[in-house]
Amino acid sequence: MELQSYIEHTLLSPVMTYSQVDQLCAEAKQYGFWGVCVPSFWLKLAKRSLEGTDVRLVTVIGFPLGHQLTQSKLCEIDHALSHGADELDVVLNLSAFKSGMSWVKKEIVQCAEKIHEQEKILKVIVETAYLSEEELIDVCRLCEQAGVDFVKTSTGFAPTGARVKDVECMRHVLSEQVGIKASGGIKSVQQVLTLIKAGADRIGASAGVQIMNEYQNVIKNGVDQV
Repeated sequence: MELQSYIEHTLLSPVMTYSQVDQLCAEAKQYGFWGVCVPSFWLKLAKRSLEGTDVRLVTVIGFPLGHQLTQSKLCEIDHALSHGADELDVVLNLSAFKSGMSWVKKEIVQCAEKIHEQEKILKVIVETAYLSEEELIDVCRLCEQAGVDFVKTSTGFAPTGARVKDVECMRHVLSEQVGIKASGGIKSVQQVLTLIKAGADRIGASAGVQIMNEYQNVIKNGVDQV
């Protein structure tokens, strides 16, 4: 298994710096990660750093709470697309979802239409830490009906991140056409492998280098667990 092809090397710290973005991109190139995920403010720098590589550029929209009005999210999407984003992770408005507001689906549809016009990828972050199993099932169905490409577990800012039981539930509900991105608190090879086995197609992690070094040691020692 080419574990690096699952990983979106992520940096979303509120105090991240220019040099850290450069380092993130250099590491992504070195290890061959699928992509890097940075806030839209840093897209131009990351785009320059990744020029000439196959590393995808990922950013977040409505981050981290999803409370923004739809028009604000659409403006963020426009900015991100104009600055080179290949994949956009949009935070669901959980407050509206839990209030039973029907326009939540309409918002996702509008985001999907704008992103797909540019032939880019939409992931919706549903923040599983705050959802019951029934709510998770409902929101996965809503996302698929709205045309998303991936459903993503977490922002990494909630009390818990990616959980195996949530990924298993999501994979059971979603069709094969919709991917799953597990993110939040993923720091070890064992977590990555378990989440992939549960149904994750992508892994969002700030510990990508740590994970790959551990993985290489596992293979070197002849105990590949894949």
